[in-house]
Amino acid sequence: MSESPQEGVQSWTESMSARDRIRSVAETLREPRSVNWISEQADAAWSTTNEELQDLVDQGQLRRVEAGETTRYQPDYTRLLFDEIRRLIEENTREELRDELAAITEEIEAWQATFDVETWEELEQSLADGDLTSDELRERRDVIGFWRENEEDRRLIKHALELYSDVEAARKQTTDVVDRATS
Repeated sequence: MSESPQEGVQSWTESMSARDRIRSVAETLREPRSVNWISEQADAAWSTTNEELQDLVDQGQLRRVEAGETTRYQPDYTRLLFDEIRRLIEENTREELRDELAAITEEIEAWQATFDVETWEELEQSLADGDLTSDELRERRDVIGFWRENEEDRRLIKHALELYSDVEAARKQTTDVVDRATS
């Protein structure tokens, strides 16, 4: 038996604190949102939401955006980018990143050959072709989504590979400082 939307919200609100719910909503924002909107989505008091958003701004996780007379909040996309690059470097060897880059490139090349296009944008334009069946349209729509994700992943992996040595050197420097301090 499936739960009603209200039951789903109720179990969500029972399993997380108000501050955790606020953070969860704030971390997934796709566009700037007001305290009221975030408070409503997180099922949290306005004052608690406002305090938590201020803390997230102070920590550099959110940015405050003035939109007329309304203050809105959005993730700090620059920080998210660097956090993702750092995660890739910390969780993968250089060889693993290179292998993933090669796999992504092979998949994109296969799509290019299959659909006789160079970019996902060209594939998207082919959706207007009146001769396509619903299955062909669905397949192309799915491929467009995967292609866009692959291009984003490829971009991040390339950045991670470019910065890999610098991050390793910074990590080693931190370890050396800690070692000297504890000796």
